[in-house]
Amino acid sequence: MPYPCTVPLEESRPAFLEELACFHDAAQTLDDHTLLGPSHAHGWSRLDCLVHVRMGLQELLAGIPARVTAPPDTDAASYWAAWETTADSDPVPGILMTRRTASAYSRPRHALEHLGHVTAGLQHAVRDMPDTAVLFQGHVLSAGDLLATWAVELVVHHHDLHTAAPTTPPAPAAVVIGRRTVEALHENLPPTNDDLSLVLAGFGRRL
Repeated sequence: MPYPCTVPLEESRPAFLEELACFHDAAQTLDDHTLLGPSHAHGWSRLDCLVHVRMGLQELLAGIPARVTAPPDTDAASYWAAWETTADSDPVPGILMTRRTASAYSRPRHALEHLGHVTAGLQHAVRDMPDTAVLFQGHVLSAGDLLATWAVELVVHHHDLHTAAPTTPPAPAAVVIGRRTVEALHENLPPTNDDLSLVLAGFGRRL
């Protein structure tokens, strides 16, 4: 059972928007050949990972208007615990579905156009987002916690795009939220001052 982890909208909104821009900028530096290389997400190329993120961001953009009067039943940490509980025991079909979607592009960098469209849409929607509860994926989250979960998701997948060449790093404010999320989800974490390393380890990524 995770510890409570609630992130106010005034903290998660700028963190999400900054990390959204950082992820977009990092993706823009990748050429066709690099996008076809393996990501840090098992079974996916960097292109597959980018397409997965774009599809998730589209779901977020569609979910932001789903405001409800019910109180939140899920916070920035319990969302991830619930996701693990309901995730398919066999991840292969989902991995392959994303790969098939990504393969529809005639050139890997063509996927960046769609990422740019959803990024622009979210920048407008999130700036105007009121501080109300939102129904998302069957859960009711506060606006702050919804954006916090996506700030963390972007940080993790930002790492998945990592290459040997320097790229735009993750937004520090989003990484801080990620650390608090991991600390709420996991006990007996190793002591470290490196927030990003702790976040990545907490989400099962190799460094």
